[in-house]
Amino acid sequence: MNSLIHHSLVKNIFTLFALPQASSNEESVGQSVGQKPAAERAKEFAEEVQRYLQRHPDTKHVDIYLNDVNGAFRGKRIAVDSLLSLSAGCYFPQSVYAMDHEGKPFSQASASVEYDEPDGLCLPVAGTLRPCAHDPKHNAQLLLTMKQSDGSGYAMEPRVVLENVLQKFHYHGLYPVAAPEIEFYLVSKAQQDVPAQGCFYMPVPSDYTAFIEALEQAAADQKLPLSGIVCEAEAGQFELNLKHGKDIVGVCESVLALRRLTSIVADKFGYQANFMAKPFSHLAGNGLHFHISLNDRKGDNVFASPAENLNEMTQLCLAGMLQTMPAAVAIIAPHVNSFRRLRKNLTEPLFSSWGYNKRSAALRIPCSDDGNRRIEYRLAGADVNPYLAMAAILTGMLYGLENIDSDTLKNSALFAPELPLFQHVAIDEFQQSHYMAESLGEAFSRQWVTHKLSELAWFETIVTQEEAVLSR
Repeated sequence: MNSLIHHSLVKNIFTLFALPQASSNEESVGQSVGQKPAAERAKEFAEEVQRYLQRHPDTKHVDIYLNDVNGAFRGKRIAVDSLLSLSAGCYFPQSVYAMDHEGKPFSQASASVEYDEPDGLCLPVAGTLRPCAHDPKHNAQLLLTMKQSDGSGYAMEPRVVLENVLQKFHYHGLYPVAAPEIEFYLVSKAQQDVPAQGCFYMPVPSDYTAFIEALEQAAADQKLPLSGIVCEAEAGQFELNLKHGKDIVGVCESVLALRRLTSIVADKFGYQANFMAKPFSHLAGNGLHFHISLNDRKGDNVFASPAENLNEMTQLCLAGMLQTMPAAVAIIAPHVNSFRRLRKNLTEPLFSSWGYNKRSAALRIPCSDDGNRRIEYRLAGADVNPYLAMAAILTGMLYGLENIDSDTLKNSALFAPELPLFQHVAIDEFQQSHYMAESLGEAFSRQWVTHKLSELAWFETIVTQEEAVLSR
């Protein structure tokens, strides 16, 4: 077989993949917040706090929080007078990253670290001190990240899982760029019927106008990169579009912040923002789509090529994502409900493998000029943790760059993976994928399987009203 190392676009990439990783080099990403000297970290944080309080002098409280594996906010409220002391860090239990949907640690093994619930040092994430949607005049919010004793990121934190995957790309001179699109339903608490508006309906229904304007203003106040709000086909369904971003970790953090912000603003207007993957059996599901490309060190898009003749880099990434997709489903479809969105019925998937300008494809090549060529990953639901979804997606791209040869690539266009349509099958696929587990971290992967099996076992104990009807 002829290795793709001889192709012009990928020769240097494959050569670099064979090199041992150096402890430092000028092309790698900058130091993480936990690796900077304490004095430098304190100075930068003090400057951020000063700028914020100049703009918001009436601030009284700050909500400090971590994002758990489900993307939920876990934290506490502190007085603004205590804000500057956070430059030295504060402590939260490591079990924050081993919590189920009810906020209870799911690992009950006596030998597990989570069972003893030791604390971990948590430091502020630069640029995340923002007005809180709950009384923004008086309340702020700040994201934290957990660190280990040597200053490295805590391996169970989804944010760190993504950072570790990104380091492999950055070291080799590749820089992912992404733009998310998040779908959700706006449901009236009064249960009023709202007529369907259809995709891209321009006049926003008057019932939603005030909410839309308030959400746009709140997103601007939090400096979230919201670029547009689009009406979807179903009644009360909308899509939030975010700008393309080179800071992939920041892009994913914005998704979670915007998801929470939308829910808070909706509540103020008497609505519920529903981000379930499949909230209504008879209506379309909610997706979280990622438009992804790769830049080189010069900032040029390495996917740049005609749609009818994709270059090797694009083909490699497509092939890698397809090969790893069955295992990735366990990450990008994290709940039982997630799988209801992925299938037409019990045996037929909703999404096909890949295609040009094809919305039924799991991987879509959207319309664009050659220089802006990108891949749209459409498989993930709006309920996913975006850090983990992006880590799984990028792992697939990395697999293609590292492992796909020319013979395999020639057949990649014909390859359509058989996707798991039920959660227990997806978990089995994930457990069999050593590459995916190693990329996301062996410890995290083991804990993720434990988490999902525990959640699935809990779900199976529930007897529904429909079962009672069928048993009559």
